[in-house]
Amino acid sequence: MFKKIAWALAGLFVLIQLIRPDQKNPVIDSSVDFQNVANPPTEVLAIMKDACYDCHSFETKYPWYSKIAPVSWWLANHIAEGREHLNFSEFGKLGGEDLAEIMEEVPETVQEGEMPLPSYTWAGLHPKANLSSTQRNVLIQWFKANGSGERAGDRGEEGKGKAID
Repeated sequence: MFKKIAWALAGLFVLIQLIRPDQKNPVIDSSVDFQNVANPPTEVLAIMKDACYDCHSFETKYPWYSKIAPVSWWLANHIAEGREHLNFSEFGKLGGEDLAEIMEEVPETVQEGEMPLPSYTWAGLHPKANLSSTQRNVLIQWFKANGSGERAGDRGEEGKGKAID
């Protein structure tokens, strides 16, 4: 009986591999991408690319385990939800209250340790996403300094300068 159940489960596992989520990243319109709209300092952008972009942009890098169901389904859903909540590839499309809310929410979630998600940093699968307190502070300070209801625009190397509406 145990053998039959084991074979049935193994067969089911093989069959579910045929149900694959789409893992193609959409084309990025650079005119609305965060790095071009907000022009953050290199350090801020590097931290964000390591810790945020896999789930919150169209620059997702799918790891090897993203090809194995049911993990692939969970990741596809997770990425879709992340992009729906905040997509740095479409950052320039945000305006008014939505932008102000995001600029306030990002440092808050980073400070409270809600982002990056523990499931993303778990077991050392994404070591660059395990932010140090210094990296967290860099993000928090930049977003707070640039989120006073205005958009972070052409702020030069130091992340300061002209704000965009």
